[in-house]
Amino acid sequence: MAQLSDDCFAFGGPLLSIADAAARMHEHVPPVAEIEQVTLMDALGRVLAADVTAPVALPPFDNSAVDGYAVRHADIAARGDTRLEVVARLAAGAEPSATLRAGQAVRIFTGAPMPAGADTVYMQEDCRRDGDRVAVPSGLKRGANTRKAGEDVAAGSLALPAGRRLTPQDVALAAALGVTVLGVRRRVRVAVFSTGDEIVEPGGTLSPASVFDANRYLLIGLLRKLGADVDDLGIIADDPDALAAAIDGAAARHDLVLTSGGVSTGEADHVKEAVERTGKLVFWRLAIKPGRPVAMGVVRGAAFAGLPGNPVAVFVTFCHVVRPLLLRLAGSPATAPMALSVRAAFGYRKKAGRREYVRVSLRRGANGMEAVKHPQDGAGIITSLTETDGLAELTEEIETIEPGATVGFLSYAALTS
Repeated sequence: MAQLSDDCFAFGGPLLSIADAAARMHEHVPPVAEIEQVTLMDALGRVLAADVTAPVALPPFDNSAVDGYAVRHADIAARGDTRLEVVARLAAGAEPSATLRAGQAVRIFTGAPMPAGADTVYMQEDCRRDGDRVAVPSGLKRGANTRKAGEDVAAGSLALPAGRRLTPQDVALAAALGVTVLGVRRRVRVAVFSTGDEIVEPGGTLSPASVFDANRYLLIGLLRKLGADVDDLGIIADDPDALAAAIDGAAARHDLVLTSGGVSTGEADHVKEAVERTGKLVFWRLAIKPGRPVAMGVVRGAAFAGLPGNPVAVFVTFCHVVRPLLLRLAGSPATAPMALSVRAAFGYRKKAGRREYVRVSLRRGANGMEAVKHPQDGAGIITSLTETDGLAELTEEIETIEPGATVGFLSYAALTS
């Protein structure tokens, strides 16, 4: 398991900003140490443990970027057409057999190596073929329609940096360089459970005062999308001893223990107390809405994150607290998604000093993209997530948003990838 510092912070006073929370998580959470070797077919979504240096140049040789005719630029007249003798035909995969001489051209196809002496390629549609001769126009620059050896990646250069969470494009680059196996950090092991006497497993029997558990399914889906190994520990009742035992046991076998519910200050909210009995808290409350009560701590050297009980607050705090925490554990830079500037098609008031996230849909307006606020604000309204496209981010200094103002938009795709 990843070993975290167990320094304790004071929890009174001002609420912690998202930036400060991220800094504390980064300070106290080292990446998992174990490294695995995986094939390219198994590398997608994994985090590179070491730099990948290019063993060969890409492309490995000068080649044609189009179907056409390879020529010597020095032969081309400054004005009018130039007639050249076509002395060979060169397809992709074939090796040039002769050096191009003055007044000659080679019929060449995309990807074929440039013949010695040639430095420029004319596209076939710009040429006129007449038997064993071809007429090419003036005006083409030297080197046009060619791809130089190493212009994509030079041999010996950095191709993929350590910490990169591998995309299909990254895997394709490794394959193009002839790499077959990559060293990656093992997947982060996460234990997830929900808390609350009112929570019932979907498919169970609802009492008049109970609800089905949505949070676990939301969290497990988000974690798996980010490449974690997830153990579902079910639902734990609102019992201090049971919670402490569950957190302690899960921390012994996982890198991160993630819960929802029970982190506020009510008489039945026991998660904070359970963490303090088995480990240490790093922070407890954030200057964020929805989702102010968020607990991050250290238990048995594993990270702990306790999220609120309302599903929208769970989603928002996962994106802004758990996602960077998980990426840090995985050894990947936890860069924040870049907000897209859009026009607000709504008015809004908020308190200064806290960051708020408003669920919005995008539409095309007369002056560009507009963000339309969902009609319901409640942190328990799950359809406010399913019927919108993302979150409008209202930073700490903002108190009022008027229709037409510019706001930052964060898509759900960017927040969960």
